[in-house]
Amino acid sequence: MSTGLKSLIEAGTKVWLDSVDPDFVRVNCKLGATGATSNPIIVSDIIKSGRFDKDLAEFSVEGLSDEEIAWRLTDLLVREAQQVFRPAYEAARGDDGYVSFELDPLLEDPARNLSQAERVRQYVTLGKKWSQGQTNRMIKVPATPAGFEALEELAAAGVTLNVTLIFTQRQYRQAREAVWRGAQRRSSLDGFKSVYSIFVSRVDVYTAKHVPELSPETQGQVGIVIAKRAWKENTEFWAGKKLSRKQEIVFASTGTKDPKEDPAKYVAAFAGSDIETNPPATNEAVEKSGRTLIRAVDVMPPAKVLEEIGRLVDMQKLEETLMREGVAKFADPHKALLALIAEKRKALKPATA
Repeated sequence: MSTGLKSLIEAGTKVWLDSVDPDFVRVNCKLGATGATSNPIIVSDIIKSGRFDKDLAEFSVEGLSDEEIAWRLTDLLVREAQQVFRPAYEAARGDDGYVSFELDPLLEDPARNLSQAERVRQYVTLGKKWSQGQTNRMIKVPATPAGFEALEELAAAGVTLNVTLIFTQRQYRQAREAVWRGAQRRSSLDGFKSVYSIFVSRVDVYTAKHVPELSPETQGQVGIVIAKRAWKENTEFWAGKKLSRKQEIVFASTGTKDPKEDPAKYVAAFAGSDIETNPPATNEAVEKSGRTLIRAVDVMPPAKVLEEIGRLVDMQKLEETLMREGVAKFADPHKALLALIAEKRKALKPATA
């Protein structure tokens, strides 16, 4: 009987990696991972390791700004990961093997005070730019008001989308409807692919802090319930539409935040369908656990847990709080990346003079 990630994949789950670090990509690809996603923290960690020193020196000589260097490095890492997962893309005929590219997180930074119209314009422009000519690249667009508005135009333009920063079914539904409206404006639905990333563990961090009255049995289950309900709704919505590719839920933020919890808690809960995008440490823990994971994605907690969630959890407040925090968690790492690049360039300057 298979164990670890192999059993998860055999249960019907596609395993993607929450990193484009070449070392993690290589290891996890051997373990069965078939996709990946990028973010500024991953790029920063690689810069800190010194692996990009030569590239940084060369880019500085070219006269690139810190911002230009950040995107050049991100594009480089995503392209490398795309090559690794290209065989999975071809084997699945475009239903797997993707690497997600995150658009500029600073578009949502309150300090920049951009109008919604300008944010939408830039999402559409950047989405088209970074997807151009890329067969197995997904463009990550956040489930913000500007992101929602940009989705229809991007989908209509043929961009493969990963709608991210989703915490509630309302957000999922709004994202799906926008993407589907855009897709229907295409001359053909051949090649249409979209995924919807539901962030799970952050929901349970929120309820532990803001809804402490939940019983021990219910506390820590809210993120799982929201994601499973969205998965069920998504499955039912796309059934019968006769599309050549699946439109899927990505179970994201699957690393447990409490070290006392089972590191495979979320991984096991969603086993059996669609996609899990797991941090490297989570995949490693699952692999080493020796556990056999079986289908559980359509198994809900007891009725009393569901009743308690419905009675005590204000989903609107949850969404508003997590989106506010989520936008900051998107913007702050990119600001830190730019500061790190500036610092590195100064340190490398004598060598490039």
